[in-house]
Amino acid sequence: MTNPSYLPFNVPEIGDEEIAAVIETMRSGWLTTGARTAAFESDFQRYTGARFALALNSCTAALHLALVALGVGPGDEVITTPLTFCSTVHAIVHTGATPVLADVDENGNLDPQSVEARITPRTKALLPVHLAGLPCQMDELWQLAKRHRLLVVEDAAHAVGTHYRGHHLGAVGASESDAVAYSFYATKNLTTGEGGMVTTNREELFLRMKCLALHGINRDAWNRYSEKGTWFYQVLEVGFKYNLSDLQSAIGIQQLQKLERFTARRRDLASRYQRAFAAIPELECAPEAQEGRHAWHLYLLRLRLDQLRIGRDEVLAQLRERGIGISVHFIPVPLHPVYQELGLRNPCPKAIAMYERMFSLPLYPAMTEEQVDRVIGAVSEIVREHRVAVGVAAPAALANWQ
Repeated sequence: MTNPSYLPFNVPEIGDEEIAAVIETMRSGWLTTGARTAAFESDFQRYTGARFALALNSCTAALHLALVALGVGPGDEVITTPLTFCSTVHAIVHTGATPVLADVDENGNLDPQSVEARITPRTKALLPVHLAGLPCQMDELWQLAKRHRLLVVEDAAHAVGTHYRGHHLGAVGASESDAVAYSFYATKNLTTGEGGMVTTNREELFLRMKCLALHGINRDAWNRYSEKGTWFYQVLEVGFKYNLSDLQSAIGIQQLQKLERFTARRRDLASRYQRAFAAIPELECAPEAQEGRHAWHLYLLRLRLDQLRIGRDEVLAQLRERGIGISVHFIPVPLHPVYQELGLRNPCPKAIAMYERMFSLPLYPAMTEEQVDRVIGAVSEIVREHRVAVGVAAPAALANWQ
């Protein structure tokens, strides 16, 4: 049966406050990086507890900028996860370094044991990704980094609002990472349409990233007067065009004020999914945070394929027929042609197996309980219709990637 009403996978939570802030910015006469961006950085720094925050035009820019400023480059290796969006790997490649893939744990995050097995004399940094907003096993990764003298840059694209051991990611005194990169893309828990932020507790790293983020110029466009009152700037390095505009920052300021409410709402809706799916043996609920707070950017449901007569893709097709917006996070890195050409063929069997049975359900603050129940009902109905009967073998899962 096809439901004519379509439930989107994501709807950004934009209110009158964001709209008014954008209008006020447009009327101010200053649209690019300026006072509002500085205010957004200050607010975000206080929110996360990091010493420094730098607003940028994407999380990809944040990752690349942090790696470059830390001196990662040709001849170096950076270990990351195969279960991530392409930008994580691209940020490494754009520095001239070589991405190295370690496998994931049962939660889908980087497995410290697999990371340790991939460390070589060329390894320069670790780049863990907090998948879906679930914090990685950072203590184990920090121990590895300390033992092998490695840098750590966290990809927190999904994890604004995530806590690890009682603190925000990157907080002073609670983090041993060199930098943390965030995304404010349209689907994220906090959105500026496009945008990102990088935080650090190292002043020299912050100052270099700040310079590199705007062409390598030593002064912002809105503040190029020297201490002597003369208008002056210098280009110190070959930098990038990575700055965030005041228009976007105006939205971000308002979004940040609502983020705790957004996170609480996501948690409530995720709990509703968890309670319903825990009662269905053919399903495996999304993992919960054991050492922190899950930001619930995504709800990743997993199928027990040995108990179903259909595969993941057939389930997705039937959900779409019922008007449910869904997505898959992510097609593992080794399965993409460009990375095979680059030689990224490290065996990551856990990531491949997880991908074959995992998909993402709608989860955002504007969802109602009735809409969540509709998703639960659709998933339950499909599972009920395609359960493996007693004595009947389930179809083979997708062929393992070679």
